[in-house]
This record gives sequence, structure tokens and C-alpha cells, in this order.
Amino acid sequence: MSEENLASAFNQNNAPFAKMMGVTMTLVTKERIEGELLVTPDHCTIPATLHGGAIMAFADNMGGIGAFMNMPQGFMTTTIESKTNFLRAIPVGQTAKAVTTPVNLGRTLQVWKTDVFREDGKLAAVVTQTQLVRQPKES
Repeated sequence: MSEENLASAFNQNNAPFAKMMGVTMTLVTKERIEGELLVTPDHCTIPATLHGGAIMAFADNMGGIGAFMNMPQGFMTTTIESKTNFLRAIPVGQTAKAVTTPVNLGRTLQVWKTDVFREDGKLAAVVTQTQLVRQPKES
């Protein structure tokens, strides 16, 4: 039995910054997160290609969703480390596609890897991030 795809729920309730960027989730399960981002001029650097910070923000959102999917109910997550390798540019007008998978799912630390692809299927960036999982502070 395969896991339910929760992409629709995350598209409705995604983080405000991810919504502002235009991130669309296409697959959300505990073991795999997939999303897309149409590269607009507002996402670009000079020349008109997807800005490195936009790639990192896209991947950070994906890893955060992965951590959320794999932590106890009521817990919180935050990124404590992120590393990006930029391999190829993604031109304006293309749709960047990201695939996020777990590297390690520990009780308090999770490591996620996001591969970001251009429309031609070539790998544009690899982002590895560590998510801290913690109980919310009591008021």
C-alpha cells in the first residue's frame, strides 16, 4: 500500500514565503517530496537565471516539509545547517523541479537532500540540510 500524496494540503497550507515564491508541491509523502517553481524575472539574478538564494529557499521549504512529515505531532522543526552546490543555471521561463529525500531520520536531527533540476532534466543544484526537531516551548 502506497502512502497518501498530501501535496494538495501543502499547497493550501504551505509557508507564507513558499506561497509568495510560487512553490507548488506535486508529491508529499514521508519518504519523498516533489515540487515545482516557475522561474519568473522576480526570482532571477543577472543574467536572467534563477537566483542562488531562490534555489536555497525552495530547497529549504522542501526539507522543512520532509521534517514535518516525519516528526511527532505538536513538535517544531528548524533548519540548523544548509549546504548548496550550484551546477547549472535555470533560465527565466523554465520550471525548476525539486526532489527531496531523507538521508537520515533521527529523533532530534534529520538530514534531507534536495536535487533541483532544469526542464531538460539536467541537475542544476544539490542542497543538503539538517533539520532540528524539538518540542514547542511551553508558555
